[in-house]
Order: sequence, then C-alpha cells, then structure tokens
Amino acid sequence: MATHRGSGRRNVGRRAVLGGAVAVAAGAVAGGATTAWAGPVPAGASPAGPTATSAGTAPGAGTAGASAAKPVRDAALWREFTATPLAHPQIPFVGRAGYRAGSALPRRPSRGERPRGFHTDVVRDHGARPDGSADAAPAINRAIAAAGERGGGTVTIPAGTYRVDDVIRIGHSDVVVRGAGSGATKLYATRSLTELIGVYGSRYGGDKSSWSWAGGLIWLCPEDRWASLTDAIRAREWPFEGWTGNRRDAWRTLATPAPARRGDRTVTVPDARNLRPGQLVLLRLSDDPGHTLLQHMAGDGEGARAYAWADKTKLTSYVPYEWPVRITGVRGRRITLERPLPLDLRPAWDPRLTTLATPLSGCGVEGLTLEAAEKPQAPHLLDQGYNGVAFQCAYDCWADDVTVRHVDNGFGLISASACTLRRTKVEGRGPHHPYYCREGSHDNLIEDFAVVARTTPAPPGTQLHGINVEGLSSYNVWSRGRMEMGTFDSHRGMPFACVRTDITVNNNGVHGGDASAGPLFGARFTHWNIRVVNERAGLMRIDGLAPYSATVGISEVREFGQIDVPDFTGDLRTRLEAYGSPESVRPANLYEAQRGVRLR
Repeated sequence: MATHRGSGRRNVGRRAVLGGAVAVAAGAVAGGATTAWAGPVPAGASPAGPTATSAGTAPGAGTAGASAAKPVRDAALWREFTATPLAHPQIPFVGRAGYRAGSALPRRPSRGERPRGFHTDVVRDHGARPDGSADAAPAINRAIAAAGERGGGTVTIPAGTYRVDDVIRIGHSDVVVRGAGSGATKLYATRSLTELIGVYGSRYGGDKSSWSWAGGLIWLCPEDRWASLTDAIRAREWPFEGWTGNRRDAWRTLATPAPARRGDRTVTVPDARNLRPGQLVLLRLSDDPGHTLLQHMAGDGEGARAYAWADKTKLTSYVPYEWPVRITGVRGRRITLERPLPLDLRPAWDPRLTTLATPLSGCGVEGLTLEAAEKPQAPHLLDQGYNGVAFQCAYDCWADDVTVRHVDNGFGLISASACTLRRTKVEGRGPHHPYYCREGSHDNLIEDFAVVARTTPAPPGTQLHGINVEGLSSYNVWSRGRMEMGTFDSHRGMPFACVRTDITVNNNGVHGGDASAGPLFGARFTHWNIRVVNERAGLMRIDGLAPYSATVGISEVREFGQIDVPDFTGDLRTRLEAYGSPESVRPANLYEAQRGVRLR
C-alpha cells in the first residue's frame, strides 16, 4: 500500500488493435539533414542541453497537437497506481531506479576543496599535456590504475584538451574520473575500437559489427571481465557480454528462494548461510518448455499465451533472465532486497540467487567532453567503434555533466544496473544509437539528457535510432529529456516495465531489431508526459502496441513513416489518458512522483 495526495476523474481508453504480428515500414523516416529545433525546452534546461537545476517542464509549455492549455489535474491512473504501486497491471514501480536506489550522486568538492581519500591529478602527477600535443591516454590510465590499486580515489583532469589514442578504462570500484566541466575538459579520441581492439563480429552471425552496440572509448567494466571480453574478441570467439561470463556459465548457486510475487521485497530461502547484508547477488530465472516466463514478462495475457515463442531464437538466447540486486537484510531465512522483485518467482522457472562477475561499483565519470575524430557515419551495423561512454557489468555507477561528440554510439548500458546518467548530451555529426540499454540492463536512470540535432546530413545507408532498450532489459527510466532527433527505440528483444517521462522529442528516428528477437515490448511500459513536436505517432503512442501499457499525457499524433502493428493478438489491456494534453498531466514526471511514494 502507498500514500500520496491526489484527486481527479477517470479518463481512459484504448486505441483499436491494428492486427497482425510484424512491424511494417511505410516509408523510411528521414534521420538526415540538420533540423531546426522547434519544440519547447524543459524548464531549467537551455537550448544547449539540460542543466543541473532542471526540474521538468512547466504546465502550459508549447505542445504539438494541443490548441490550448488544459486545466491541470491528477491523472486517474496515478490515483490507481498509488493504491497498489508494486502490483499495478500497467505502470511499473521505478521509484528506486538509479544509483543507490535513486539517491543523490556523491557531492562534488567545491572550488578549491580537495577531494576526500586518494587523489591524483593527470597533469601534475602523471605528465599529461592539456594542449593536445601528445597522447594523454597512458597518463590518464596510469592515474586510474593508481586510484584502483589504493581501493578507490579521485582522478582529476584539469581544463584543457587531451589527445587520447587508446581506450580510457575504469576497471576498479570506487574510482571517480573528474574533469573541470563538460565545457572545460575535452578528451579528443583519435582511434576507433576496431583499430584499438580489433574487428568485433556478431555472435548471431552475419557481417555485422558488434561495435555498433557495444564498447566505449571511455569504458567502465570490471578489470577481469574486460580482459575476458577483449581476449575473446581478439580470438574471434564472439562472447556473451553479461554478468555470468562469455558463455554464461560463470556462476554458482547461493540459495534457492521460495515462490514469491512481483513487488515482494523479501524472499525466503531454505539456507541463508551464503548470504549477508550488503552482498550483490544475481536473481536467475530460467524458462520452461512452454515459455511461461516469457509469457509472464509479456503480462500473462491471451496474446502472450498464443504467441509463437519457439522460433524467436535471439530472444530465447537472452534467457535466463538475470537481475542483480543488493541484499539489505538477512533475518533467519528471510532475505530483504534493495528493490522489489521484478517478476514472480515460480518453481517452473528454477529461481536461484547466484554469484556473478565481480562488479564495478561506486565509479563515476564527471565534468568532461569526449570528442571523437569526426568521420562520416558508417553504414548501418558496420560501425567502427568511435563510441562514447560504456557501462558494462557496472552497478551503482554514474556519469554527470558529460558530453559526447561525433560518436558512432553515445552512452551505453550493457548488463549494467542501478546506474545514473545525469546531465548527459550527445551532439555532433550524428550517431547510430545516441543512448542504448541492452543485454539485460535493469533499474537504470537517464535524466536531464539531450540528443542534439546533427551538424551534417546523414550519409546514405545509415540509421538513427534514439533512446534504445532491448534484450529483456527492465525497470529503466528516461526522464526530463530533450531529443532534437531520434525516437523511442524499443529494439525488440522484449524489454519490459520501463518508463519514459517528461520528454520533448522530434520523432524522426526509426527503431531496429531482428524478427528473431521477438516482440517490441513486454508488459508495463509507460509513456508519461511526452511532447511530440512533429506529430509522428511511431513508438510514442503505444496503447495499440504494447501489452498492459499506459500512455498518459502525450501530444496528439498521427501515423506516418515507420508504422508498427502489435506483436500480440487479442485484448492488449492498455490504458490511454489525457491524450493530446501533456501540459495538463499531474504529476508531470512519473519517476519523480514515484520517488515520493511511501511504501508500506
């Protein structure tokens, strides 16, 4: 049960089911030439990008499709949600997403204040040159290694431009790399991941480059896991990328929890001797021959039961579902978890609490710009790996006040959980994925983000996606965003229980995803207060696409460009409220409102 003030009247509906089970592209949506930004800027954000004081869009901000401001009122769905926040059928509970269950990021020292603990400066202590005249990557990586060897610390990079001819790697926990601000400290990356590490093919075959969705020129990944990944790439043994090793076999059972329900915060185990408070464990759920786990992720509806799961080989390769979570209490056989359970625990799915790769935790990247050498964007799926910042097998990590420019792919979450990306921005010649969230990434928060219009026309054969999510990733949040280009890229692989809220978007990107990766959406996707400046419906209004979903306070839109039809047949049991009136919705930001819900 939860308590929260709220009132209002019911205003719900559902778009007619379109029929069929595959996506239809009715003419490509241009991601091409530079587009002037015509949309409103969220309150607290400047045209150059979100700021630290951003607090959401004020009621009455300009909205495509709305002729006049409507009276602000509490959404009826919000009142429903507060009655059963951990078990609502359409809206997921995401109020604990992000670093340390949504806590504020660690405080930066004020000007002239020395960071606590070990501190090293790349110029003063390691000889990096801030004028771009020499490769600074060795000095920066030495400084990071020195902090890691001391159990953590702060690496400062003063104002200036630093040429980097190698990957900047953070592989030990509790290391913070801090520039002087995204407008003052610039790392200029000269080489791609293909040049630095090698060709990276796809484990699913074909001639695709996995650098199109993996790795970063700033790469946060546990040292041993990074070594095993890059060794496999160099050996052309294309790996799985997550918490349990290149073959998903590097784990052992710690305990077997009893049956439980989605939203429970405690589980019971027969033997708790291997568990302790503060420990990070992996909840592992396998599917059964009838694919009832996948059906559950899709809402357990009639369409999920009728769906043909068996031939979706890419989707089934993502199973078992792996969810990292920290234990906060052990009392006899009862185990308290940091976050509520994301799914039911049923005996048919062989639920286990297991070990996982030694995680990277407590690491941050702050106050800098990573600019790649400006090269033309590569044809689709052939990216060379001029990628921005990647978080992999990371938990409770963050980026704050970071810009990436001229990249193939911007900010990546790869088997990353409980991370916060705050005040981040993607700009320059135009990327493939500005933001991507994949390979079982959960409980992450991307807030105060911007995707800036490209500075050069898109070359033929390229694609622009947007804010991507795929690969059974769940309970992720995108909040307070400004997208001058791109789309809400649900990239198949059935992500579920994610929230996009308080975002202004010029919806001119396309989603991707192989047919073998299965549905675009699982259950409980929510789009809340979405201002669509070009009136395109695709992947914005989801009440006709996503099962057990909620679309609340979205601009009036129409179908053109890439058009999708639902993957599931029958009644999708979706909800639509305040259509055409995003400025009338209260709360304006679903994530922030959920932060204020008191769980009992």
